Amino acid sequence: MIQLTILGCHSATPRENKHTTSQLLEVKGHLFLIDCGEGTQIQLRKTKVKFSRIQHIFISHLHGDHFYGLIGLISTFRLLGRTSPLTIYGPIGIKEIITLQLKHAKSWTNYPLLFHELSSKTSEVIFEDKSIRIETLPLDHRIYTNGFLFSTVTTKRKINANKLTPFNLKPFQFQQLQEGESIILDDGKVLENEVYTIDPEGLKRYAYCSDTAYFEPLIPLIKEVDLLYHESTFLEINSELAKKTKHSTALQAATIANKAMVKKLILGHFSNRYPDKKIFIEEASKVYENVILAEDLKTFSI
Repeated sequence: MIQLTILGCHSATPRENKHTTSQLLEVKGHLFLIDCGEGTQIQLRKTKVKFSRIQHIFISHLHGDHFYGLIGLISTFRLLGRTSPLTIYGPIGIKEIITLQLKHAKSWTNYPLLFHELSSKTSEVIFEDKSIRIETLPLDHRIYTNGFLFSTVTTKRKINANKLTPFNLKPFQFQQLQEGESIILDDGKVLENEVYTIDPEGLKRYAYCSDTAYFEPLIPLIKEVDLLYHESTFLEINSELAKKTKHSTALQAATIANKAMVKKLILGHFSNRYPDKKIFIEEASKVYENVILAEDLKTFSI
């Protein structure tokens, strides 16, 4: 299962009860932080999450409402006595910005701080293990920007323990079953894999699309994802402003979702000029039905 918690989903500047962009994503024991606007660590405390569980932080781009909370969080980790490594993925320049602040504050971390700087204009895999793969999603904004695609990796087949109780199987035979093989017992009996195991969970995919203009090259990269978060800073009434600032409208985000045939769309990164966010749903629903609004501290599950 993938669980997404929206820590902040508003654009530009933080307001009372309206926090800038940050998300917490839990996937098979991993806890990933995506973007880190001002006040992110305050929002994290509200979720009661253990800070030390965050091993990887993904920064989409170097606009303040997406990373100005990062140096504060790094410093808090230090004050809490963190010892485990922290890896930060973000555009070229993020290492210089963070280390310069640490240098002049004479507050170097007492834990390994690792940077994975990004520059590719095409999608690339930036993290992978036995349970998850993470790829960049190049976007079209005023500065170099990536979204991120999180995909679970196919797990081994599950053992149907009740059916295997009568058999005295050896450990390597259980492993064979998990890997999809049938096995032959010493007496010649064949244990057919499909009878004695259960299908693994299906692949789950979450696509995070940070600040971007309407960008059709994104569509094949997010085809049929289970959940898409796409910025919708503006409504169509301000489409010229969206074009000028390289942001998207709710209608444009929904059009991307529709063309990519995603299963569910979350709209976010709202401009504070709109007091009634329900209009975003009304506009997006003209072209895509399964759409919901992001809310601070709201949780979604796949």
